Amino acid sequence: MKFTLSWLHEHLDTDATLTEITDTLTRIGLELEGVENPGAKLAAFRVAKVLTAERHPQADKLQVLSVDAGDGPMQVVCGAPNARAGLVGVFGMPGATVPANGMVLKVAEIRGVVSNGMMCSTRELELGDDHDGIIELPADAPIGTPYPDYASLNDPVIDVAITPNKQDCMGVRGIARDLAAAGLGRLKPLVVPGTGQTPAPVAGEGAGPAIRIEDTAGCPAFYGQSVSGVVNGTAPEWMARRLKAIGQKPISALVDITNYVSFDLGRPLHVYDRAKLSGGLVARKAHPGEQLLALNGKTYMLDQIMTVIADDSGALGIAGIIGGESSGCGADTTDVVIECAYFDPESIARTGQKLSVTSDARQRFERGVDPAFVEDGLAIACRMVVNLCGGIPSAITRAGEPPVPATVITYDPARAETLGGLAVAPERQQAILESLGFTVSADWHVGVPSWRRDVEGVPDLVEEVIRIEGIDHVPPVPLPRIPGVATPTATPEQKVERRVRRAAAARGLNEAVTWSFLSEAEAAPFGGGAWSLANPISEDLKVMRPSLLPGLLSAAARNLKRGADGVRLFELGRRYLADAERATLGVVLAGEKHPRGWQSGKAQPFDAFDAKAEAIALLAAAGAPVDNLQIFGEAGEHWHPGQSGTLRLGPKTVLAAFGIVHPLTARAFDLDGPVAAVELFLDAIPAKRGATGFMRPAYAPPALQPVRRDFAFTVPAGLAADALVRAVKGADKASITAARLFDVFEREGVRSVAIEVTLQPGDKSFTDEALKAIAAKVVAAAAKQGAVLRG
Repeated sequence: MKFTLSWLHEHLDTDATLTEITDTLTRIGLELEGVENPGAKLAAFRVAKVLTAERHPQADKLQVLSVDAGDGPMQVVCGAPNARAGLVGVFGMPGATVPANGMVLKVAEIRGVVSNGMMCSTRELELGDDHDGIIELPADAPIGTPYPDYASLNDPVIDVAITPNKQDCMGVRGIARDLAAAGLGRLKPLVVPGTGQTPAPVAGEGAGPAIRIEDTAGCPAFYGQSVSGVVNGTAPEWMARRLKAIGQKPISALVDITNYVSFDLGRPLHVYDRAKLSGGLVARKAHPGEQLLALNGKTYMLDQIMTVIADDSGALGIAGIIGGESSGCGADTTDVVIECAYFDPESIARTGQKLSVTSDARQRFERGVDPAFVEDGLAIACRMVVNLCGGIPSAITRAGEPPVPATVITYDPARAETLGGLAVAPERQQAILESLGFTVSADWHVGVPSWRRDVEGVPDLVEEVIRIEGIDHVPPVPLPRIPGVATPTATPEQKVERRVRRAAAARGLNEAVTWSFLSEAEAAPFGGGAWSLANPISEDLKVMRPSLLPGLLSAAARNLKRGADGVRLFELGRRYLADAERATLGVVLAGEKHPRGWQSGKAQPFDAFDAKAEAIALLAAAGAPVDNLQIFGEAGEHWHPGQSGTLRLGPKTVLAAFGIVHPLTARAFDLDGPVAAVELFLDAIPAKRGATGFMRPAYAPPALQPVRRDFAFTVPAGLAADALVRAVKGADKASITAARLFDVFEREGVRSVAIEVTLQPGDKSFTDEALKAIAAKVVAAAAKQGAVLRG
C-alpha cells in the first residue's frame, strides 16, 4: 500500500516528521517497506526561460538557445521541435543526472557549438511518455526555481506492508486512523476529496438505474446511481499527481475518480458507460462457458461459481475483481452508471484464484471492505463526478442490504496485562479503542466497528490495545510457572534440534527460514505435495512442502543472482507428508566452495563428498550412532544418479539423504552447476537408551596408546568400500575402535583398497600373538565380503 505524505495529511492533522510517522507505522504493525522522494532525483533541474533561439550553423535540426535558469543567460544546443524564444521549460544544469538514462550532464561541444546543459522532455525526467518536445510550463512560472518545488514533487511516497487482517488499512484514511490512535495527531472529519464537502448523497433527478441481484450470496448489496451529461476529460492535476506517485497511470477523470476513492478510502467502485449497456445491471452467477474480455486485454473463461455484473447482452465484469472492455468509459462518454457494491470476500478469493487474476479491487474485496460504507462510498464518488465532470445525477437505486455486523464483546481491561503482558490503565484502553472506532460502554461492552471484520473476541481487543500502546513497552519478564508444569520444558526432540542448529551454524552454514508452502511447480520435482491449501494466499504458496530443499534451492538461486560467490544454507523445519509432519534439517551448498587462486587454479565447486561430510557431522551432533551407519546408493529421483546416497541404520531406517541435486531439478530452480544438498530426518534418529539424567558421564581417556595397522585387499568389482570397512571394524569389537579407508587404486582391472585399523589396548599392551590373532580376524571378515589380502 503506497501513499504520499501530503495525501496522508488530507486525513491526519499532525505536526509529526516523516521519520516519526514511518517509525510509528512499523511500531503499530504497518511494516514500512520503504520511502521514496520522487523530487530528490530532480533536485538539480530548474525552471528556465528560453531567451533566444537560432538555427545551429552545422545542423538543420538543431537550435542554439540562450537560456536563463536564474543565473543569467547560458548557451544550450537543443533538438526539440517546439524550442522557441519565450518558452518556459525545465533545464538540466551541468552535473545533473538524467533519470531516464543515468547520463550525467556536462559542458560539451555539439557539432562545434558549446552546450551548457539540456532542456528536458517529460520522458527524460520520467514524468510521462512524451518525447516529441521539451516540457512547456506556464509563462508565469518562477525562473530559477528548482523544478521539484515548482511541480510539488517533493512529496515522499510511503510504502507499507498490510497484513491480511488489516483490511481497514487498505485505504489512506484507515492508516491515518491508526496513526491518530497512536498519538500522532488528529483524524480529520471525512470530506469528499477536492470539494471540502461531507459525503452526503447528491440530490438526484429522475429514476435511478435498473439494478437487481440474483446472486445474493456473492453480492448481498448492489447500489447504483446514474449521471447524465458528463464530460470525461483528464483528472485534475492534484489527483493525477497522487495516482502517478503510487504507480497508477491516470486514464481519464471518470476512471481516475474510482481509482482514487479505492486507494483513499479502501472502497473500490466501478463506472459504466450507460450508452454501452443493454438493459439493467444484474449481479448473478456466470453461465458455464461464458467469456469476458477484461480491461487488462485478457479473455477469461467463466463458470457458475463466479459472480459477475451483467446486462442483457452478457457479462460486463468479474464482480469485485475487474471490469470488461465492452462497457468501459472513453473520451466520448456522456452518461454513466456508478456501481458501489458489497461482494462476499470468500467468493472473490475463490474466483481470483481460479482465474489467476489480481487487481487492486480484488485485494480489498477479498480482505473485506466496510459493508456500512456502501452508501457513503457511492455518495463520494457521485459528488466527485459531478464536481469534476459535470452532469446531472439520478436518484440512487438500492438492491439488497449490506451485511453490517453488530459484534459486541464483553471485555475486562485486566486482560491487557494477563494476556498481553502490559498493564494499561482502563481509561487509556478506552481512549485507544474509541480512537480506533470502537464503542465502549460503562460496563465494558465493546462494539466493533463495521470495518474491522478481523476482531472477533477479547484477544483481538487486547492486541489492539497493546499494538497502539507499544509492544516495545511489554516488559521482558518470565511468565509465572503454573502448577503441573515440570521445570525442564524442552522435550528431547527440541534438544536435538537445538544441538543440530548450533552445530550447523558452527560449521559455517547460514540459517534460512523459508515458506512452509510452495507452488505446485516447485513441489513437483520432489514428488508433489500430499496436502494443498483450499484457500492459499497465492498460487505460489499453495502446496505444503514435501521437502525443505525447494525453499533452500530458491533462496540459493536468489543469493547467487545477487552476486554471492558461494552459498551455504541450512533450515530446520517440518516436512508435510501424507501421514504426519516430520522434523527435518535441510542443507544446500551451491556456487564456489573455494575461490580461484594461484595455487588452486579454477574455483572449486561443491561435490557429493562435501554433502556427505555435512550429513555425518550433523548426525553426530544430533546424537546418531554414526559409527554404525551404512551407506546406500542413489537417494531418489531428484538426486543425481551415481552422485548421491543415503545414510541408514540397517536397510529400512534412513537417517539422511545426501549428494548432488539432479541437474534437471537444479535447473527448475534456475541454478547452474553442481548443487550439493543434505536432508537429515531427525524423527528417524533413535532415542538414546537409558538416558535418564542430564549430565554426560565423565570422560576417561585410555591409559595406553592405540595401535594402528594397515591392511591392503584386492576386492571384486561392485563391492562397496563402506561394506568392507564395516566388516573390518566388526571383526573384533573389543579391540578395534576405528577403521577407515585411506587408499584406492586400480591396475589391469584389479582394484585394491587399503584400510587403516585402530586397535585400543585395555589394561595391558597387545602381545605379538594377540595382534596376529586380531589380524587373522580382520582378514577372515574381509574374506566374507570377497576381499583377499594382497600379497
